[in-house]
Amino acid sequence: MMRRRQILTGAAAGLATPFVSRAQGRDVLKVVPEGDLPILDPVFTTAVIVRNHGYLVFDTLYGMDADYQMRPQMLEGHVVEDDGLRWTLTLRPGLLFHDGTAVLARDCVASIRRYCAKDSLGQALMAATNELLAADDRRIVFRLKKPFPLLPNALGKAASPMPCIMPERLALTDPNKQVTEMVGSGPFRFIASERVSGSRVAYERFDGYVPRADGPATFTAGPKQAHFQRVEWQVIPDASTAVNALMAGEVDWVQQPAADLLPMVRANPKLATMKLEPGGALAVLRFNHLYPPFDNPAIRRALLWGIDQAEFQTAALGEDRSLWADGVGFFSPGTPMANAAGLEVMTGKRDLDRVRRELKAAGYNNEPVVMLGATDYPALQGLALVGADLLRKVGMNVDFHSVDWGTTVQRRNSRKPPAEGGWNIFYSAITGVNNFDPAGHLGLRGNGEAAWPGWPTSPKIEALRAAWLDAPDVAARRAICEDLQRQAWIDVPYIPLGAQYQPIAYSKTLSTPRIGFMQFYDVKRG
Repeated sequence: MMRRRQILTGAAAGLATPFVSRAQGRDVLKVVPEGDLPILDPVFTTAVIVRNHGYLVFDTLYGMDADYQMRPQMLEGHVVEDDGLRWTLTLRPGLLFHDGTAVLARDCVASIRRYCAKDSLGQALMAATNELLAADDRRIVFRLKKPFPLLPNALGKAASPMPCIMPERLALTDPNKQVTEMVGSGPFRFIASERVSGSRVAYERFDGYVPRADGPATFTAGPKQAHFQRVEWQVIPDASTAVNALMAGEVDWVQQPAADLLPMVRANPKLATMKLEPGGALAVLRFNHLYPPFDNPAIRRALLWGIDQAEFQTAALGEDRSLWADGVGFFSPGTPMANAAGLEVMTGKRDLDRVRRELKAAGYNNEPVVMLGATDYPALQGLALVGADLLRKVGMNVDFHSVDWGTTVQRRNSRKPPAEGGWNIFYSAITGVNNFDPAGHLGLRGNGEAAWPGWPTSPKIEALRAAWLDAPDVAARRAICEDLQRQAWIDVPYIPLGAQYQPIAYSKTLSTPRIGFMQFYDVKRG
C-alpha cells in the first residue's frame, strides 16, 4: 500500500506548480484548503469544504461546543412552553447582514425552511412542526405536533449541510437551486470579484459583525473574533508544493498535508500540527443505488467480505496508526452510539473467493462500474486506487475516472445513468460530527431521492431512525443504533472504510486554532 502512495505522490509532483502569492502581511491569513471550492451555497451540497466556506460567511442560530452541546449563537435565548410543543427563539439585538440590512426573524424562518428541505435532521424537525412563523422582528416561533428536544441540534449542527441564516430574498430560492450571491451575517464577507476557480478564494473581515459576549469559544459556539483583515484560500493541488509553501512562509496554514509529508512538517521547528476534529471522519465507499449493478443489495453485500479497512487506510494515510482506525462500523468510534453489532463482517478473515461466488450468485453480469477518484485529495485517491484494484480482483468491470474533487462533487449529484455522465461509486470522508448518531447521519438514510447522493431506499433503516428520534433515553437510543447497524450490513447504503484523523499544519506564528474544523475565528498572529 505504501508503494501506491509513493506512486501517487510522485505523479502529483509532476503537476505544474501553481501560483503562490508572496504578498504577506500581519492582517492577511493565507490558507491552502483541502481542494477547490466547487459550490458557494452551503445548503445546496454536503461537501465539507463548502460547509467550511459557509461558516466564514454565515452564522447559525445555535452553535456546538466541545462537549457537543448546543448553545445559543445568533440567539439571545429560547423559551420552551406547552409541554415542549412551543419554542420561542429570540435573536440577539444588532445583528446585520453583509449588505447592511438587519437580520430579522422572517429571514430566519425562510432560511430554516430552505435548510430543512435539504437536511435529514431538518426534515425530521419540519415533520414534527405544525407551524413556523416570525412573531415579530426578533422572535421565531415553532408550534410542534409532538415534543422535539433535538430542535437546537437541527438548527445548530456543525455538520453539512450548514443551517445558515441568509436574507429572506435569498432564502426563498428553491433549495434544489444554488444561491450564488453570498450575503451572510458571519465574521467574514465573501469577495466575489476575487474568486478564481481552481486557484483562489478571498474573504475580508465584516466590521459590522457582533460577536457573542459570553460562552466558550470552541467548535462553532461562543464569541467569534475575526483578527485578520483578510483570509485567502489558495488552491495548491500538489501536496509537496503546498507544504513547501508553508515551510517557506508563503502560506500560513495547510488544511490537509499529505501523510507522507507529516514527518518533514513535524521536524520543522517553525511549524505545528493539530487534529482539529476529535471525532475524525469516516471514509466511505458510496454506491449509486439507482442503476446496475449496485441497485442489487446482494451485490453490495458481496463486497463486504473483500474490504480490508487497514489496507484502505494505509493507502490513504500511510502506516502511522495515529492517523486512522480500522474495525469501524457506521458510527464514529468513541462516540456514544458507536457499537460492534455485526462488525465481524469487517473484522473477520477477508475472502475474495467468497466475494466472487456471491457476486456470481447475485447475478453480476460484467456491467461496467464507473468509479470516481479525486486526484487532488491524496487520501481519497488512495482509497479509490485500492477500491479499483479490489473490484478488478473479484472480477468486476471497473471504469476508473480520475477527476478533481470539484468535479466529483458536481458529478455525484447527477442522476443520469453511469454511461451518460453519471456514476456507480465515489469515495468520500464524512466528517465525524455527521456520524455521531442517526439524527444527522448523511450516509445512513434510506429515504430514496431525498437522501445523500447514492439515493438508497430502505424502509427498515428509516423506521429505526424514526424510533431513535422518539426514544426516551440514551440506553434505548443505543439499543436502536445496534439494530440500525445490523440493518445497514444488510442494506449496505455504503461501506465504511475506517476512521481518519487528518491533522492540519500551520505556522507557529499563529495562535492555536479552535477545535472542530477549518475555522479562522480567534486565530491571530503572535
